[in-house]
Amino acid sequence: MANIRDLKDRIKSVGSIRQITRAMEMVATTKLRRFQDRATASGPYAREIEGLVQSLAALAGETAEHPLFRERPGKRTAVLLVTSDRGLCGAYNANICSALKTHLEDLGDREVRFFVIGKKGLAWLRRGGMEVAEVLDEVPLERMDYRSAAKLAHGLVRRFLAGEFDECRVAYTAFRSMARYVPTVFRLLPLSVIDGGGGGGPKGDLILEPGSREIFERLVPKYLETRVFNLLMESLTSEFASRMVSMKNATDAATDMQGALKKQYNRARQERITKELLDIVGGAEALS
Repeated sequence: MANIRDLKDRIKSVGSIRQITRAMEMVATTKLRRFQDRATASGPYAREIEGLVQSLAALAGETAEHPLFRERPGKRTAVLLVTSDRGLCGAYNANICSALKTHLEDLGDREVRFFVIGKKGLAWLRRGGMEVAEVLDEVPLERMDYRSAAKLAHGLVRRFLAGEFDECRVAYTAFRSMARYVPTVFRLLPLSVIDGGGGGGPKGDLILEPGSREIFERLVPKYLETRVFNLLMESLTSEFASRMVSMKNATDAATDMQGALKKQYNRARQERITKELLDIVGGAEALS
């Protein structure tokens, strides 16, 4: 039987841990609601503008000549990896890194350079000896707004047009529900008329002013900005959802452990009291 004082210290220690995990769960829940609203609000807009770009691309008929749609024969690939800065969020970072590792195996002998958001992803890449082209930590992901996302998208487009890489892929976690977040890797650049072409947008014979080509040229940058902003918000929402679930599980486990320790403490205390009573009775009988 464990020492009563040791059990008391363990109960106090587990109680302190439970308070910490409970506080972290509440913080994650509060932030989850805020970023979930952003991700949910930007999702329909991103899908609609994607469908509009797809439809206008078909109407304009110039995707083969547009530099952002042109397929390149080179083997240089850039990957934007989005992870978290902090841990304690379950398998969130491990899942996206595992999905990216599998995807990299499919790329074969392509030269891959990484642009990283999040310290956990950076640490994973460095452990694997992979080349990190840039760490995008100018604005923390939690404080990322549409303007910052647009700047990030423009930077990737500028590097792509300058010929620094021949394609750009994104590895992030897509938010589906409070209990489901899917590690996703997709190609952002060059754009494709086929990918995502099921959305809305103009169909049939239309009169467009100033014209399909001009509208198309203005919509493509806006689509990339919106797509990048939406995937960043979904990644952040998935992170807080995963952290909330992890902290709730940790709080429940601490509660169960504290209950088990209290039972053990009460049993040990009762045994000590019984032993002391027996000693008193034995002593009294010896004197009589």
